[in-house]
Amino acid sequence: MSSNAATIAAVQTATNAGAMAGVNAANSPERGRQPVAGRQVRFTIKRCEGPGKPSYWESFNVPTEPGSNVISCLQWIAAHPTTVDGKKTTPVVWDSGCLEEVCGACTMLVNGKVRQSCSALIDNIAPGEGDEVTLEPMSKFPVMRDLWVDRQRLFSALTRIKAWVPIDGTYNLGSGPKESPDQQATRYVLSTCMSCGCCLEACPQYNLEEDPEQWPTSFIGAHAISQARLFNEHETGKRLKKDRLDALMGPGGVTDCGNAQNCVKVCPKEIPLTESIAAEGRAVTMHAITSWFRR
Repeated sequence: MSSNAATIAAVQTATNAGAMAGVNAANSPERGRQPVAGRQVRFTIKRCEGPGKPSYWESFNVPTEPGSNVISCLQWIAAHPTTVDGKKTTPVVWDSGCLEEVCGACTMLVNGKVRQSCSALIDNIAPGEGDEVTLEPMSKFPVMRDLWVDRQRLFSALTRIKAWVPIDGTYNLGSGPKESPDQQATRYVLSTCMSCGCCLEACPQYNLEEDPEQWPTSFIGAHAISQARLFNEHETGKRLKKDRLDALMGPGGVTDCGNAQNCVKVCPKEIPLTESIAAEGRAVTMHAITSWFRR
């Protein structure tokens, strides 16, 4: 046998032996008895049983693994709803969808900071043994139960500024409008908004308004202003530009922004919200001047 053939045979023998060893280990009765590496993290959660009900706090000790996020820990609590005092309680309620920071549904206050709970990794927010994680619902939206809030006002603001491209019918309209690479890059970043509500929670001008009749006159929010910019810069979407600027020029519009710039600091998608507010503020001013001369 040549040296090359002997080498290949030796490698194949070693590979087969390793594969068999892996199969034997997988089938070994001792495999299920191996200790699971991990640590306990205490979760203190602000709870509420329903709209208008008083809030209270409960704490849970949760075993975590490397790479765990807040959602996986909430799932563990839902399966083991026992507090640190040994008291049986109801599973914690929260809202979530995609679990990959796309849907925006799982926004809450994690250690006092508004963010997406699906991307809040325990290794980052509670890296040490004995660390504690505090979870609270957003304070600018009505609490439905526990960490779940009603974000309807957020979506009503998008309706208020007509955040859509007006296309009538389902027939073939041909090729869409062309955009320059620079304009594509600008609009793409704006289009990543997932209506999570982080910018609204951090905004000092945006306050809790539970009465829907108050929504048309209360501050519309950075997310809606930025979406108005997104659609106003679209060749087809700009057909509704006047209506959007009218909405932003009215009560609760862009002039109600106090320029705190908290919104841009907490946006999980790093959308340049302050740039959008400045751009739409200028557009509203120009729209007001031209409207006055057209009287």
